[in-house]
Amino acid sequence: MTFARTTLRSLGPFWLAAGLVLAHAKGGEGVGFVSGLAHPVSGLDHVLAMIAVGLWGAQLRAPAVWLLPVTFPMVMALGGMLGLMGVHLPGVEIGIAASAIVLGLAVLLEARPPLGVAAALVGCFAVFHGHAHGTELPPGANGLLYSIGFVVSTGLLHGSGVAMGLVHRWPAGRSALRVAGACVAVAGVVFLWRAFA
Repeated sequence: MTFARTTLRSLGPFWLAAGLVLAHAKGGEGVGFVSGLAHPVSGLDHVLAMIAVGLWGAQLRAPAVWLLPVTFPMVMALGGMLGLMGVHLPGVEIGIAASAIVLGLAVLLEARPPLGVAAALVGCFAVFHGHAHGTELPPGANGLLYSIGFVVSTGLLHGSGVAMGLVHRWPAGRSALRVAGACVAVAGVVFLWRAFA
């Protein structure tokens, strides 16, 4: 018992510092950012579509390899703002499911539309994903930090897709990416069926 008291006394300053680090001075800020980081990875529909953006960008190569993963989070943030403000957007779940289908097919078919068309398509789907994130802000969470969190998390998912897409340079890698695209598209059909169920 004496050893425990002595140890706690000697660690006193560290316990205080730990308390300061873990404390949330303005309620909801830490919750908002962490919830935002977690939200995109909490649903397979979001994860697959966002990874598919990176895969497709890698297939298209520069400048699409960075333009698509930058376009998506930027436009998604606007969609998130609409959701946070309570602006109604019809067919959000259908749009999210359609994004998995279309982006999966783009990877499967190694589609090569003009860069502006690819960016516009990705941006269109980003609005639906962002709106879904925005409307699911946890009670009491800081909206700005929540938004920053889901944009950062989305960027990391895109980066993962780009990293996986680097195998495109080898014939076996091309085949693997096309199979991955087919899987994303099939999952999108399941998501669409569930949206109507």
